Amino acid sequence: MRDRERPIRIVIADDHPIFREGLRRLLEAEPRFQVAGQAHNGLEAVRLVEELRPDVLLLDLAMPGTGGIQALQEIAERRLDVKVILLTAAIDTADSVRVLQLGARGVIMKECATHLLYKCLDTVTAGGYWVGHDRVNDIVQHLRAGATRPPAPAAMLTRRELQIVTAILNGATNKDIGSQFNLSEQTVKNHLSHIFDKVGVSNRLELALYALHHKLVEGARRQDS
Repeated sequence: MRDRERPIRIVIADDHPIFREGLRRLLEAEPRFQVAGQAHNGLEAVRLVEELRPDVLLLDLAMPGTGGIQALQEIAERRLDVKVILLTAAIDTADSVRVLQLGARGVIMKECATHLLYKCLDTVTAGGYWVGHDRVNDIVQHLRAGATRPPAPAAMLTRRELQIVTAILNGATNKDIGSQFNLSEQTVKNHLSHIFDKVGVSNRLELALYALHHKLVEGARRQDS
C-alpha cells in the first residue's frame, strides 16, 4: 500500500516534449504529485516503470513505434505494479473497454480541465477507476453485449451489499471496507462474490460501471434514510 504521506510518483509517457514538460509543470504545481520520469514512447515507458516503480503511469494512447496499448499489454504481461491512466485526444467505446480490460485504471482526455486531471489521479491512486461519467453508459452497454447472462435487478442487493458497492465507487479496498463495516477481509470478499453473481459481472470495474449506470448509490442512500 502506498504511503499517503509521500507524494504520488508519476511517470509521463508522450511523444511530444512540449506536452510532457507542460504536464510536468502542471502536476508539480501540486505538492502531492511528483514526476519521477518521462518517456517518449511505450517501450521507454515500460522500462521506466520497471526501473522507477512509480505509483501512476500517464500513458499517451497514440505514440509512434510502441504505442499506448502495446505498452499496456507489456506491463500486464510483466505484472508490473503501476496504475495506468491513458491520455488521449480521442477514443471510441471499443478502445475504452479494451484498455480497461488490459488493466488501465483510467482514461482521460488531453483537453480536460486541470481539476479533473487531479481528481482522476486521486481517484485512481485511491483504488478507483476513472472513465468520465459521460462515457459510462456506452462502456456498460458494450460490456453487457458480450455477457453470457443478463444482469440481475439491482433490487436483489441487500442493504449491506449496496453499502459495499458504494464504498467501491469511492475507491475503497477490501481492507478499507472491512474497517468501515467491522468485517473481516474474507467476509468482504464473500459479499463481493455474491454481488458479482447477482448483477452478472465478473470484476470490480464492471461492478463500478454497472453501479453508476443503474444508480445503485442512490438505492443505498434510500435504504439508509
